[in-house]
Amino acid sequence: MSARRNTALTLAGALTVRAALMGAGALSAGSAGAPWRRTNYAGRSLTLLGGPALAASATATAVLGAPAGIRAATALVGAVSGLVGGYDDLAGARPEQARDKGLAGHLRALRSGRVSAGAVKVAGIGAAAAAAAVLTRRGSGPGALADGIVTTGLVAGTANLLNLLDLRPGRAAMAGAIAAALTLRGPAGGLAAGPFGATLAVLPADLAERVMLGDCGANALGALLGLRLARVPGRSSRIGLLAGIVALTLASEKVSFTSVIEATPGLRELDRLGRRPT
Repeated sequence: MSARRNTALTLAGALTVRAALMGAGALSAGSAGAPWRRTNYAGRSLTLLGGPALAASATATAVLGAPAGIRAATALVGAVSGLVGGYDDLAGARPEQARDKGLAGHLRALRSGRVSAGAVKVAGIGAAAAAAAVLTRRGSGPGALADGIVTTGLVAGTANLLNLLDLRPGRAAMAGAIAAALTLRGPAGGLAAGPFGATLAVLPADLAERVMLGDCGANALGALLGLRLARVPGRSSRIGLLAGIVALTLASEKVSFTSVIEATPGLRELDRLGRRPT
C-alpha cells in the first residue's frame, strides 16, 4: 500500500511541477518575469521561476503524503521557506545587498545597522523550523526538548545546506532527489515522495540552464527534506545527521564546495552528469 501511494505521490509531484514550469515559462517571457531573470556562472540567461514552481509542487504533495500528525508542520516549513527564499531571490539581487552573502555577510550587515534579505530569510526559516518542532513534539521533559532542538536544526540546516549547493546547474536538485529517494521508506516516507517526483521533473530544465532553483526552490525543498530527516528513528541517528549538516555548513564558510567537488574524482563526474558544457 505505501509503495503504491508513494508512486502516486511521486507522479503527482512530477506532473504538478511540469504544469507549474509551463506557467513559469509563459510568465518569464513577459515583463512580469523580468525580476526573476538572472545570468548564471556560464553567462547564460535563465529564470529563477523554477524555484516557486518546485516549492509549490513539493510542498503541496509533501502535505498529501505526510503522516496526519505532521501535515501542519509540513505545510508551514515548505510555504514559509519558499516565501522567504523568494524574497531573498528578489531583494537580495539589489546592488546594496551584493556583499551580504553567507553568515559572515549577514552578521556584517547587522553590525552596520542593516538587515539583509538573507538575514530575513534565515530568521523566517528558523522561526518556521522552531514552530514545526513544537507542532510535531512527542512527549514532554528533557528528551522532548532535545528532540525539538534537533528538529529545528535539521529543518533549518537542511534548507540552508541545499541552497549552498545551488551554484551549478542541477547540483542542488540532484542532491535533493538523492536525499528524497533515500528517505522514501518508513512511516514518514510519503512526505518525501512528492518532492522526489517534483525534483526529478525540474532537473532536466535545471541541467539545461533554462531555470534555476534559487533560494525559493532550494530552501523549500531542503526544509521539507529536513523535516523528513527529523522523523528518522533513533535520537542518536538524528543528532548524527544534524552534526553532519552543521559541519558541512561551517566548512562552507572556509572552503568552496565547487572546488572540493572539482578536485574529487567520482563527485566531479556526478556533478557534471547531464550538464551543458561551459
